[in-house]
Amino acid sequence: MATKKKAAKKKTSSGSGPKSKRIVKNKMKSTMHEFKHHELESGRSGKKVKNPKQAIAIGLSEARRAGADIPPSPNQRKRGKKTASKKTASKKTSAKKKSAAKKSSRR
Repeated sequence: MATKKKAAKKKTSSGSGPKSKRIVKNKMKSTMHEFKHHELESGRSGKKVKNPKQAIAIGLSEARRAGADIPPSPNQRKRGKKTASKKTASKKTSAKKKSAAKKSSRR
């Protein structure tokens, strides 16, 4: 018998499953309510949030921490790529320095 392939479902920004969607909906609802009533504070500084885009970002990050299946923010993707390339570059340079030091000590 031929096996049936499952159709690939496209992930939405609010997550794939109903649990993720529920988490995102509740977090965004509470975050935007706080923003509307001037109660939402940002990070460690504790300053009041004035920009609605910042409020949305805070809501999405809270939903990620709560376990919602949301893709990482574009800034986090960029940071991950840069750190990986820096690590490999630093390993290469440190290996060159070590071999140069060994050669000079042998002479």
